[in-house]
Amino acid sequence: MPTSSPPAALYGHFRHAAEHSPDKLALVVGNARYIYRDLLQEVDALADGLSIAGVRAGDHLGVLLPNCAEFALTLLAGARLGAVIVPQSMGLGAEALAATFKAADVRHLIAWAGAISNLAGLRLPPGGMRIVAGGVREGWTSVQTLINTGRAMPGAAPGLPEALPYLMVLTSGSTGQPKPILLSQRTKRLRAAAAAGLYGVTADDVTLAATPLYHSLAQRLVLMPLISGGTSIVMAHFTPASWIATVREHGVTFSIAVSSQLRQILDALIASQETLPSLRCLVSSSALLDDETKARLLAHLSCEFHECYGASEIAIATNLAPDAAFRKLGSVGTAIPGTDVLILDENGQATAPGTPGEIACRTPMLFSGYYGQPAATQAAMWGDYFRTGDLGKMDSEGFLFFLGRIKDIIISGGINIYPKDIEEVVASHPAVRECAAIPLPDEQLGEVVGVVVAFHVPDAPPALRDLQRLCMQRLGDFQQPRRFFAVDALPRNAMGKLDKPALRQVYSTGLHKG
Repeated sequence: MPTSSPPAALYGHFRHAAEHSPDKLALVVGNARYIYRDLLQEVDALADGLSIAGVRAGDHLGVLLPNCAEFALTLLAGARLGAVIVPQSMGLGAEALAATFKAADVRHLIAWAGAISNLAGLRLPPGGMRIVAGGVREGWTSVQTLINTGRAMPGAAPGLPEALPYLMVLTSGSTGQPKPILLSQRTKRLRAAAAAGLYGVTADDVTLAATPLYHSLAQRLVLMPLISGGTSIVMAHFTPASWIATVREHGVTFSIAVSSQLRQILDALIASQETLPSLRCLVSSSALLDDETKARLLAHLSCEFHECYGASEIAIATNLAPDAAFRKLGSVGTAIPGTDVLILDENGQATAPGTPGEIACRTPMLFSGYYGQPAATQAAMWGDYFRTGDLGKMDSEGFLFFLGRIKDIIISGGINIYPKDIEEVVASHPAVRECAAIPLPDEQLGEVVGVVVAFHVPDAPPALRDLQRLCMQRLGDFQQPRRFFAVDALPRNAMGKLDKPALRQVYSTGLHKG
């Protein structure tokens, strides 16, 4: 019989949803399908199996898994146990994995069978467990064995405070070494609730996650429906065709996608002349969506379309709603309810409207700090505002305009040049698919502007003088690019964010020849 009100922690909300709608479809990951009753049983069995094997509240559990059912089960079982989940990208090399898991004080580890060879150098503390999913490996305990043990010896779920640490996620490393971001169960619940309120997500929605589960975005798209009685669909691998097919097959009504995915989805929809009648609301996240693609999406989609801005440390900070999208096309919206956003100048003072500076945010969804890095945590704060390290400006109506990362500023002869200003001009050329402005070393000015460009037809790019002429017409003297570099594609990370450090490493340091 359903309980009258759910306990505070994440697992309690999930259990309440499962008891309220036991026969409803809860989760689909690849070929795995769970109704709420079966998902609750599997989560409980895995949590009990882990507990019997020695996993305790507060233990750090490293996770190296693809988007799979075992990942979702681990997220929920960890919430019931009070373990701290430390997910990591399967794309990291062996040395990087060993170093990051060591820095995160990982005690136990659950890994995909095909990835275990990358973990040979990892040493766990005494009593640490090695758990394998997706196969069987000698010396490793399988997830299924733990589930079978837990099913045979069930235990009671402990009552846990919401303030308990729950997830330790790593930033994408777009500006240097990744930092371990600590999030409590309360913070994850508040973030799920904020997104649900902002986009009208209810138990009637079917939510699609199509980004890696080791990232906080996909985690939110799993936890948000499962703690509120909705349905979560998780794609094992993203392609635009499979995304469209998944939306149609499952009647997906809501999703948050990254900008690089949306560009591909839009092209595929236009080419196939398909529509997505089930889709109620679609949100662009993670990396800035260019104005042209945003305008095309707004014109093509029949559903609500939003763009949000945020960071792993603060979740969603601003949202551009459909009613303001065309009027404020280049903006990422206004502060969401309960959140304050301001712009700080170089002296740490709030700026006037229209003045560029660092974006800072005050939010109830703030992270709990960088694990083991109190100095870095303190340096990231301005009072109770988080300093994002991002550049932006606010107009007189409170709309935020994102200008890039602070470390992306090009300082030429003492003048600040914002790469986005150059990129918008170069990208307006019809032959340009994408571009990035980066600093190049210069003996007299310190830095000058270089632009790395990918064309729609790589074998037939326009004459570079056409791009130079365009820049001369629309940019100031100090902003003029000194060099253009043609590439097949710009480097991006798993979340679709442009990897500017990789570009700077090649071009700004003189490693590029030609």
